[in-house]
Amino acid sequence: MVGMGVDLADLPDYVSNNDLGTAVLLAEMAHAGVGRMVLASSMVVYGEGAYECGDHGPQRPQPRAVADLVAGRFEPSCPLCGAGLTSVLVAEEAPLDPRSVYAATKLAQEHLAAAWARQTGGSVVALRYHNVYGPGMPRDTPYSGVAAMFRSALEAGRSPRVFEDGGQRRDFVHVGDVARANVLALSAETEGFSAYNVASGRPATVLDMAAALTGAMGGPQPVVTGEFRLGDVRHVVASPRRAEVELGFRAEIELATGMADFARAALR
Repeated sequence: MVGMGVDLADLPDYVSNNDLGTAVLLAEMAHAGVGRMVLASSMVVYGEGAYECGDHGPQRPQPRAVADLVAGRFEPSCPLCGAGLTSVLVAEEAPLDPRSVYAATKLAQEHLAAAWARQTGGSVVALRYHNVYGPGMPRDTPYSGVAAMFRSALEAGRSPRVFEDGGQRRDFVHVGDVARANVLALSAETEGFSAYNVASGRPATVLDMAAALTGAMGGPQPVVTGEFRLGDVRHVVASPRRAEVELGFRAEIELATGMADFARAALR
């Protein structure tokens, strides 16, 4: 199960599908002597991305306070001095700090797979997908990615509703690039557990993405609502370097090109 879900009533379904399901699969792999796995992980395992304070260097911000979000203060602050932080690239060795139920289940998948690899001598390549979009996304549901939600709104003649102030930075990567990353991971000569960002290295704001999709579809302009979701994080900007060096993967599809394709693509 993917996405933010509806509320905590979803929690048992997330854990049973994502974590118990993974445990059953790993046990059967061990029994059958299967020694290699490519895991569809996610950038959500990082929680917030990486940040720096001008005075105190690299910092890990606390979860954003509800009072700040209600007041429209969306940027995280330095936990030492309260000053604003600068978003920087998050690499695979960054601390893992899941901040939603979905994120917690994705990190648990990584831990289960790593334990399986240690005990069996097997190999796991965990691909930490960033914001994937493209043909085949589900239509507008609480479990869709934001691109599919915006696409569904535009098809219905409605403006995409952009949460917060639209300045959240993400790395949107086309599913065609993601597919290539999986093919490369299948043939990579790795041992034990390895994790890789699957990202373009070209961050964009959520409002940038909404505007690109609106332009491609010729629909009504995005509306910035100021609404928020507690499980969301502000900025997650990936370093694609490890995947390029070790897997030979580099995303090729630019956001404008990908959104033009997505505007016409079939959805589930």
